[in-house]
Amino acid sequence: MAQGDLLITPRRVVFEGNKQSQELTLANTGNDTARYNVSFVQYRMTESGAFEQITEPDSGQYFADRYLRIFPRSVTLAPNEAQVVRMQFRKTSEMKPGEYRSHLYFRAVPDEKPLGEETISDSASIGIRLIPIFGITIPVIARVGDLPLSVELADLQLDTKSDTVPGLSVNFIRNGDKSVFGDLTVNWISPEGAVTEVGLVRGIAVYTPNKTRKFRMSLRNIPAVNYHTGKLAITYKAPNDGKPEVFAEKELNIN
Repeated sequence: MAQGDLLITPRRVVFEGNKQSQELTLANTGNDTARYNVSFVQYRMTESGAFEQITEPDSGQYFADRYLRIFPRSVTLAPNEAQVVRMQFRKTSEMKPGEYRSHLYFRAVPDEKPLGEETISDSASIGIRLIPIFGITIPVIARVGDLPLSVELADLQLDTKSDTVPGLSVNFIRNGDKSVFGDLTVNWISPEGAVTEVGLVRGIAVYTPNKTRKFRMSLRNIPAVNYHTGKLAITYKAPNDGKPEVFAEKELNIN
């Protein structure tokens, strides 16, 4: 995840079980010294996967920022320099079982004058300088209790008519008390049983309190693949190495 010459790892943080701390590495991949202020912002996710900034939680949504501590709150990085930001989760007795989420915001601080007025050579005129402000957010999730989760893939639709690139629409149905985050893989299976990967999208999330996310992806045009026969096998699984947890699987017959 990079924007404005800032690289952040990891890209998301989850506190659950006995985990109480996390280190984030910030790296300046640009050619100029940069300064970033660190704060929290709150978002809701829409059914389409877009984010809307909010100040009050929706029904069934809990913010995590009041239970989190960050140090330092401001970071200055020379070119090719990296620094660690430490985060601590402080669980309190008042926290109800459930999932708490806020987004950590790294906001670039420009070296130039802030947005405003500047007098130019013609004393009768006023010039306006617009300075772009770059920022990156990453989700921070704290889970309290043993929270259930199940995911269903529904309303699968293959579109081979509206565009030269075939598309697949799928609805994610989330049930339970915690968010889900994973990778979606689509394989085409020929009538003879040959398997070809035709689509992969990483990092698809459905955040609480949302129950549904509508998603559309493009599939690969491969000469050996005939999207008018066979079937599609769709798998949604955790983005882990080795043997990742499979959240949901479904097949779509296209004979």
